[in-house]
Amino acid sequence: MAQNLVIVESPAKAQTIKKFLGKSYNVEASMGHVRDLPKSRLGVDIENNFEPKYITIRGKGKIINKLRKEAQNASKIYLATDPDREGEAISWHIAHLLDIDPSSTCRIEFNEITQQAIKNAIKNPRAINMNLVDAQQARRVLDRVVGYTISPLLWRKVKKGLSAGRVQSVATRMVCEREKEIQEFIPDEYWTITGKFTKHGGTQIFEAAFYGTKEQKITPKDEEQTNTFVKELQDADFYVLKIKKGTKKRSAPPPFITSTLQQEAYRKLGFSAKKTMMIAQQLYEGIEIKGEGAVGLITYIRTDSIRVSQQAQNEALEYIKTKYGQQYAPDKPNQFRSRRSAQDAHEAIRPTSILREPETIKTSLKRDQYRLYRLIYERFLASQMTPAQYETVTIDIAGNEYIFRANGSRKIFPGHTVIYLEGTDNDSDEKYSEKDIQLPELSEGEKVDLKQLIPEQHFTQPPSRYTEASLVRALEEKGIGRPSTYAPTLSTIISRGYVIREKKYLVPTELGFIVNDLMTEYFPDIVDYKFTAEMEKHLDEVEENKKDWQEIVREFYIPFQDLLKQADEEISKIQVREEVSDVICDKCGANMVIKMGRYGKFLACPNFPECRNTKPLVEKLDVHCPNCGGTVVVRHTKKGRKFYGCENYPKCDFVSWDMPSEKKCPNCGSYMVIKTRKNWEEYAVCSDKKCGYKEEK
Repeated sequence: MAQNLVIVESPAKAQTIKKFLGKSYNVEASMGHVRDLPKSRLGVDIENNFEPKYITIRGKGKIINKLRKEAQNASKIYLATDPDREGEAISWHIAHLLDIDPSSTCRIEFNEITQQAIKNAIKNPRAINMNLVDAQQARRVLDRVVGYTISPLLWRKVKKGLSAGRVQSVATRMVCEREKEIQEFIPDEYWTITGKFTKHGGTQIFEAAFYGTKEQKITPKDEEQTNTFVKELQDADFYVLKIKKGTKKRSAPPPFITSTLQQEAYRKLGFSAKKTMMIAQQLYEGIEIKGEGAVGLITYIRTDSIRVSQQAQNEALEYIKTKYGQQYAPDKPNQFRSRRSAQDAHEAIRPTSILREPETIKTSLKRDQYRLYRLIYERFLASQMTPAQYETVTIDIAGNEYIFRANGSRKIFPGHTVIYLEGTDNDSDEKYSEKDIQLPELSEGEKVDLKQLIPEQHFTQPPSRYTEASLVRALEEKGIGRPSTYAPTLSTIISRGYVIREKKYLVPTELGFIVNDLMTEYFPDIVDYKFTAEMEKHLDEVEENKKDWQEIVREFYIPFQDLLKQADEEISKIQVREEVSDVICDKCGANMVIKMGRYGKFLACPNFPECRNTKPLVEKLDVHCPNCGGTVVVRHTKKGRKFYGCENYPKCDFVSWDMPSEKKCPNCGSYMVIKTRKNWEEYAVCSDKKCGYKEEK
């Protein structure tokens, strides 16, 4: 008897699904896309209504032949690729190669890889959604037209290896503009005055900030003005003018979507967007769990919807009632509103079963898999819980017509914070502070004693550089890109050398500024925030069958080709300055220059291609080798991972994954290494794990 054939993208996904379907089903993997535009040429017939010229991807011949063979012997074929535009397009391409009618009920879709979801999908096959396919084709053709026409221009005018794109160029612009804001920022001076008070005759000190007068808030601008206020306040009699008590609630955060998962994984786990998506894909496709076999642990990972199924909500509420108590479960499930631009095709990212607690499956997961799964699990569980509640008090203290204001708060019910606290990009942000601020019991009209006035000078600060998390959030807020594009966009602008990482921040390079200036001047629409966001809306309209995809491409291309011609004529060859080092090339005697490579900076001979000599750029630390006393240097593995070694290698074999320091452990005398907390704060620990000494804050 002929088997039914199910085709998915990956072997891991195939393995998990096969377990659910049994012997009557054969599950094969296409290994991603099987057809695409050619790499060697544009692959778009401009004159023929922008018709794509798809070819079979090189190296996929054996896989396609196997799929054809299995398809010939199958009684029924199900295309089970991912439930989004990209997945729909892969199904359409597979259908073309296997001579499957796209209008037949050949397509199945599921948001999670569980037995129930797979069996429901098999029972409800549908035709391939050509609107989704066309939306993907529009994006692919637009990206190809931009990339394959502007990129060669950048190669000719600037340097080889550069690229441009609708999303990557906007992301580069945002990083460059933020850096210019920082460079041009002029700080403004201002002062604060903190008063330390006690109840009249009491000893408990509490702080209150200088507010101004009863009529207006005043911020002292300079030292002279501050000193005037201090003089007037020092001998004043102070009393409680007004007390305002209240309560506030902090609602639970929504479950993760792709962008917020990337942001929070970066803040809390230190994961890059690329790493987050790689691990999330593993959790989605299926992990071998002891006692269960292969099972998908989370729902589909590329989504911009915060919608949650009724079944998942009900399961979560029952779990919360049982484990935490009735008071932690809302009377009605929490509802969250997605952004207007959200496609809402499928659910938010959540665990496929709330009963599969992170600790119970920890031994089946790799460390980073466990950490990311726990983050997703706790976020979803918290999203279904009651708000945290706080008791607040604001006390205005008057003296000589001036007002000091003290704010206190006390958590009276933890609600969702019992399991989850949302991270922030700003470590000093007090919005999410969980520390109680206690004020003494006071009454209006009661005297208080001033113990000390503390004037402090401050300066306004420039905006912070983007981190991966904050850049993803900014792109999302502007409506630029889609869940599937954020991670590859960040990887691209870094690999091209437009942006580098400095600790947790993204910093534009000289090359990044040059390319951005060219793009801004000659291709303003490509890097225009509103234009790019509008293009995303047009793609959504194609998906909704409101617009023709080829018409969208045509409307873009006609003015674009004129801009391209103008740019080619007007842009002169730009010489990118290279930093000259004091290292002499041992082959030709020239001073070697510093270049940016895939894994960071390296030394190269300026006489390339006549001289092809390269050397690693050794970054020296102000730290002595604990073995021989030499200087510790930064090195990289072949895969780009950073480690630390001695400059005297191979004579000295000292090596460490963590940055060594000059500090010695007070317990055992071993050298200390530098670690980083989740908030990026550095601290030192003993290199001898048996010792376990850790430097306190």
